[in-house]
Amino acid sequence: MNLTDLSAARLSRMLASESVTSAAIMAAFLDRIEAQNPAINAIVSLRPRSELMNEAEAADRAPPRGWLHGLPFAVKDLVETRGLRTTHGSPLFADHVPDNDDLLAARLRAAGAIFIGKTNTPEWGHGSHSFNPVHGTTLNPYALSRSAGGSSGGAAAALAARLVPVADGSDAMGSLRNPSAFCNVYGFRPSWGLIPPDAGDDTFMATLATDGPMARTVEDLAHLLGVLAGPNPQTPFGRPGQSFTEHLDTPIRGKRIGWLADWGGAYQIEPGILACCEAALEVIEGLGAIVEPVPAPFPAEELWHSWITLRAMLNAGSKRTLYDDPAKRALIKPETLWEIEQGRGLTASEVYQASKTRSQWYATAARLFQRFDALALPSAQVWPFPAGWRHPTSINGHALDTYHRWMEVVVPVSLAGLPCLGMPAGFGDNGLPMGVQLFGPTGGDSAVLGLGQAYHQATDWPSRRPPEF
Repeated sequence: MNLTDLSAARLSRMLASESVTSAAIMAAFLDRIEAQNPAINAIVSLRPRSELMNEAEAADRAPPRGWLHGLPFAVKDLVETRGLRTTHGSPLFADHVPDNDDLLAARLRAAGAIFIGKTNTPEWGHGSHSFNPVHGTTLNPYALSRSAGGSSGGAAAALAARLVPVADGSDAMGSLRNPSAFCNVYGFRPSWGLIPPDAGDDTFMATLATDGPMARTVEDLAHLLGVLAGPNPQTPFGRPGQSFTEHLDTPIRGKRIGWLADWGGAYQIEPGILACCEAALEVIEGLGAIVEPVPAPFPAEELWHSWITLRAMLNAGSKRTLYDDPAKRALIKPETLWEIEQGRGLTASEVYQASKTRSQWYATAARLFQRFDALALPSAQVWPFPAGWRHPTSINGHALDTYHRWMEVVVPVSLAGLPCLGMPAGFGDNGLPMGVQLFGPTGGDSAVLGLGQAYHQATDWPSRRPPEF
C-alpha cells in the first residue's frame, strides 16, 4: 500500500486507529516530494526533513488535535504562515517570514496539520497561471509542457502528483476551479463568508474572493471545509460552521441541473471542452438527475464590466502603498499594475453601477434556483496551455482584450459569491484534463457537495494518475 495514494480521510482514520503513524506518512510524502517535485515545482519553501520528521514523531506521541492531526500540509503561498516564508510570489516579499498566522493557517494548525512548506502561486494571485519571479513556474503533472493553472496551481499540481493528501486554495476569478480542471482534481469555492477573511484590510466591500478546499475526493473537500469554516468575530457577514460530511450520500435522483454551456455563445470556448463537460453531465443524468439546457440568463458583457470594475477598485485600494513607492512599483508584475491603474481611474458612479449590476445578477440567479437545484458551466475556456506563455491572447481566433478574459466563464459564480464545485470532467482527445463547474444557491454548499459525491463515486477521475508519475 502506497500511503501517498490514499485520501486524507482514510489517512486520518488510520491514524486514529493507530494502524499507521504520522512519521510513516510524513516519510512517504517527503520521499515522493524529493522524487517528483523537481519536475513540476508545485511545493516551494520546503522545510528541512529532520524538522518535519521530529514534528511527525511528536504528533504520534500527542493526543489527537483534529481531523488533520499528524498529516503533512503545504499552505498556499498567499497565506501568511508563522515562521514559514510567505512570498505572495512577489520579489518584494521574497524573504518575508511572518510572525503570525493568518486565520486560515491558524485553523489548519489547530486541526493538527504539520506545515511542510508552501504551494506555488502567481504573483499576488493575479492570473490563472502559476509562475512568479521568486519560485518560477509550476508545471502540469499530466503534461509537463503545460500550465497547471492558477492561482492555486501549486496546490492542484501537488494533489495530482500525490505530493500532499489535501490542500487549501483560494478563488477570486477561478483560482480554485481553473487549476482543478487543468490537473484533474476537485476544488470547492464555498458560499461567500463561510470561510471568513482576516481582519485588518477592508472586509465590508471586499467580497469577491474566498479561500476553499482542494482534494482528490469530495469527502476530503467536505472534511477540510469543516476545518476552515466558521465566523470570524472581527469581520462581517460570517456564516456558522457545520459538518459538511453528514449529507454527502444523499440521493440525487430527480435533482434538476441547468446547463449554461457557452452562455448563449457569449464565451469563446476551445473545441472539445463543451463535449467533455456534456459527457460529465451525462454521468449525472445516468444517476437519475435531470439536465436541461438554459439560455443565457443575463448579459455576459454587463457581468464582465461589473467584475473588472469591482476587482480593479479593490486592487487599487489594497495595493496603493506599494504602487505609490516608485521603487516597489518597479517590482510589480504588469498584470497587477493594470489592475491598480484601472482602479485608480474609477469614479464613485462607476463603482456604484458595477455593484448594482452585481446585485441584479444575484437576484436573477436566485430566481433560477427556484427551478434548478444547481447550474453548470465549463471550468475553463481553454485547455491547459503552454507553460511558457504568460496567458492566452486569443481563443478560436478571437483576440482577448485583457490578461484574464480567457477565464470569463468563472465570473458569474464569483460575482454572486455562490458555492461552486470544480469537478474533473475527464480528458479530451488531446489527452489533457478539463473540468466542469457545478454551483448552487447561497448557503447550498452541502447540497452541491452531495451532487459532487455521487458524481465522484461514479467516475473517480483523479484515480487516473498522471502518466509521467
